[in-house]
Amino acid sequence: MTDSIPSTPSPEMPRPRAVDPSSDTHTRRGEQKPFDAILFASFGGPDGQEDVIPFLRNVTRGRGIPDERLEEVAGHYRALGGRSPITAQNEAMIASLEQELAGRGIDLPVYFGNRNWAPYHSEAVKALHADGHRHALGLVTSAYSSYSSCRQYREDFGMVLEETGLAGEVSIDKVRVYFNHPGFLEPVVDGVGEALASLAAEGHDAERVAVLFSTHSVPTSMADASGPEETRAEGSGGWYVEQHLAACRWVMEQLHDDSPELPDWQLVYQSRSGAPHIPWLEPDVNDVIEQLAESDAADAVVVVPIGFVTDHVEVVWDLDTEAKESAEEKGLAFRRVATSGEDPRFIAALADLVQERLDAQFPRRIVTDFGGTPDVCGANCCVGRMCRPTTSAVDSAQDVERARAEAATAGAAS
Repeated sequence: MTDSIPSTPSPEMPRPRAVDPSSDTHTRRGEQKPFDAILFASFGGPDGQEDVIPFLRNVTRGRGIPDERLEEVAGHYRALGGRSPITAQNEAMIASLEQELAGRGIDLPVYFGNRNWAPYHSEAVKALHADGHRHALGLVTSAYSSYSSCRQYREDFGMVLEETGLAGEVSIDKVRVYFNHPGFLEPVVDGVGEALASLAAEGHDAERVAVLFSTHSVPTSMADASGPEETRAEGSGGWYVEQHLAACRWVMEQLHDDSPELPDWQLVYQSRSGAPHIPWLEPDVNDVIEQLAESDAADAVVVVPIGFVTDHVEVVWDLDTEAKESAEEKGLAFRRVATSGEDPRFIAALADLVQERLDAQFPRRIVTDFGGTPDVCGANCCVGRMCRPTTSAVDSAQDVERARAEAATAGAAS
């Protein structure tokens, strides 16, 4: 285990706020534009065994990691046939989103582009430009604030416009982070409730069940730098941790009506990678499962991938395979809650995010005690640990590459 931030704050109470949720830091709105297209942006994933290593080279580009080390991670993809489920999941979400938008009378075509595999962002941007579109809204498959899950996508958009020669001719505005939209969290509430009911039916008392909300670990320096500069405190985990805790609290609060007696819960992390000497967010989900069993604190665990949008490889491998095996080895009953993914409520939430930017009067649906989040991030928001603050739309190539190197395997946005 590596050094980490202090233990997770008490789940019952919100952490102290550095900035009032009603301030401009939380409520700043984006510029009204004649948006005419949607860029649905994601992490990407290999389509077959021969794609696995090239894909991982893309993910870790700039770090000089040899293929021998990449093969360790490649094993997760190869065990699943070499094909990541993320592309098919995204395509299904896009099809549903198109139907939802059409039902609302919103005529915006959706273009699909990935950071690390085909179809790439550049392909999508070239296509929307060729079709005559000039102002796109960027929807990304990540719900929280951090460098790898938010700022890096904004940089992607700026860099692809420069690379394609379309800067100044095409604009791409990323929608706000949406961890606090009820359409993202309500499916999670249902999933946790169903898992607890299933365990209760097998005779497990609530006091002997542990609910583990899991998200992607990132370097602690990246977490501390998440959110606007004025909200940061070293060792706090920044907006990344704060938003996750707020989402977890809200989910558990919604279960009180049906289950007055609820199990204990905590925020845990998965998919930690990178050099051993660099501190990442902890505790790891497998370590927690082991500790629960050895301390005889639980007979069952409910693992909730609240940090993820779809059931992609990191969910299927790290939770359905490794975490499940950890629980079984220790004799604990195991349940894994599904991600919101293709749930109609989440698809409607994505449509809401689009409609918010089309119509300034459209009501913003926001839950959790965190408050709202801005449409427009500050220049110093969610910087990488080595990324110097800048004010340009596209940060300097050197700063971007340094931050990307740190974030390369911190796939919180996948």
